Amino acid sequence: MVQGETFHQEGLPKLPVPSLQQTCERYLATLEPIVDEEELSHTKELLAEFQKAGGVGERLQKGLERRARKTENWLSDWWLTTAYLDYRMPVVVHSSPGVVLPRLEFSDRQGQMRFAAKLIAGVLDFKTMIDNETLPVEYLGGKQLCMNQYYQVLSSCRVPGLKRDSVVNHAHRSRPPTHITVVHNFQFFVLDVYNSDGTPLTVDQLYMQLEKVWSSSLQTNKEPIGILTSNQRNSWGKAYNNLIKDKTNKDSVRAIQKSIFTVCLDAPMPCVSDELYHSRAAVQMLHGGGSRWNSGNRWFDKTLQFIIGEDGSCGLMYEHAPAEGPPIVSLIDHVVEYTKKSEMVRTPMVPLPMPQKLRFNITPEIKKDIEKAKQNMNIMVHDLDVKVIVFSHFGKNVPKTHKMSPDAFIQMGLQLAYYRMYQRCCATYESASLRMFKLGRTDTIRSCSIDSANFVKAMDDPAKQKIEKVTLLEKAVKAHRAYTDMAIHGQAIDRHLLGLKLQAIEDLTSMPEIFMDTSYAVANHYNLSTSQVPAKTDCVMCFGPVAPDGYGVCYNPMAEHINFAVSAFNSCNETNATHMAQRLEEALLDMRMLLESTPKAKL
Repeated sequence: MVQGETFHQEGLPKLPVPSLQQTCERYLATLEPIVDEEELSHTKELLAEFQKAGGVGERLQKGLERRARKTENWLSDWWLTTAYLDYRMPVVVHSSPGVVLPRLEFSDRQGQMRFAAKLIAGVLDFKTMIDNETLPVEYLGGKQLCMNQYYQVLSSCRVPGLKRDSVVNHAHRSRPPTHITVVHNFQFFVLDVYNSDGTPLTVDQLYMQLEKVWSSSLQTNKEPIGILTSNQRNSWGKAYNNLIKDKTNKDSVRAIQKSIFTVCLDAPMPCVSDELYHSRAAVQMLHGGGSRWNSGNRWFDKTLQFIIGEDGSCGLMYEHAPAEGPPIVSLIDHVVEYTKKSEMVRTPMVPLPMPQKLRFNITPEIKKDIEKAKQNMNIMVHDLDVKVIVFSHFGKNVPKTHKMSPDAFIQMGLQLAYYRMYQRCCATYESASLRMFKLGRTDTIRSCSIDSANFVKAMDDPAKQKIEKVTLLEKAVKAHRAYTDMAIHGQAIDRHLLGLKLQAIEDLTSMPEIFMDTSYAVANHYNLSTSQVPAKTDCVMCFGPVAPDGYGVCYNPMAEHINFAVSAFNSCNETNATHMAQRLEEALLDMRMLLESTPKAKL
């Protein structure tokens, strides 16, 4: 591999702007299974008007094409702002994903410290590859992918604003940070992880330092300052400005923001049965379990927080603005492999300085903000329903033997499960990577299509022959595969439509009718928000729903099993994460049964 190939990716193409006609046609096709005929014919009229020669659509399209010529990526800045920085809901549950790693067997807190030390060393090992630009370039279907996101996840942090947040990245400063933050019993510490000669501390040295942190934070009655970061963004923005008026507080906050990453040493969570363990670990990674448990043991604005519980629970959460799941997962895979390596040689024990405890002066007003944040957090905790299942019957192996894309097969299982629960199809979001393009983030694969609707309606129809059902399933899987290909090549519809809408706002013209239309609202109300996040590690990522009456579904398909995390809100009577998870299991098993009990048709 060429040194520095990761960073100087001159060869990457720019994200294209799809043709207006193509997007309008494809938009209509995606509406067909989710809106009624009357709405659809109204939308057809609006789209015809929008596409008229010399009309609004053409003007906005030209504006977008101009923007694409002038920028490295016409979408990336807009997307960062609209999808993340302008979003005012808490990052907890609503934006930041959690990752549950395989459970560890600690017999005591020394085990917890030992593992934390190895984990830190593993992340620093990965960081060396980022810093030296020796991270191997990733490829998808023979095309190289943009590696930029890897440079955004370490030494970065989100900063709240009154109306819009920002992200600071200290990795590219002339003197990049050399410390991490460790939080235990709601108390934050700065831990230097490099020696004066620039070499990283060894596992033994890190262990000794973590012991010092632990023994100087035994009090459990400290104010959970970190819980402020879980609040609604405008409230937190206001509290933040108030908090940093004090110089001590400002310095402490800056130290957290600048740190390479954060390690949360968690208190044990309430005991549950082995069967429920994964679901309990998922909520620990997503929100910490509430103010009585570990929700105050976080700085939710921090891009990367590794979470290690005294009880062997282990995982991380990340703030979504700088990066998507895949770079995070590749870091996890590296770190997990690293922690399995046998202990390194004993270290010469040079005395190391005491890790510095970060001080906060808490005024009555800040105390009030903390109490409010605690209340809001506990409401969120009670509202989130998460079910993690290990689907043990099969993994990628079964769809592959039937020459089907495992991802498309799983997505059709989700469509079938949803249809069986609600007797209707719904707008479905699956994220697709745009990393084939410079600074690419994501677009949407719309998993609900005319073909998926035909299949799910036929599946339980006794009048339909099995052979016909198989044909419809194959057709639906192929259609999903085709949409996926379109999306990763920059030809999906959602970011293009968003671009046209934002272009209209930028041009200060009146909002085009198509964006004020009921169909557009329905198309963007995702009752199913889904993501495939494959990993070598037997882990599962989880996130909250994006609609109050929706589900969040994340999955990691392994060779012979699939890890699923399903989330829903308790405040919605119509949704239930456990029921959805059960329906999903049944749907996948029924689809396998259908394929295996039907003689192969001569198609």
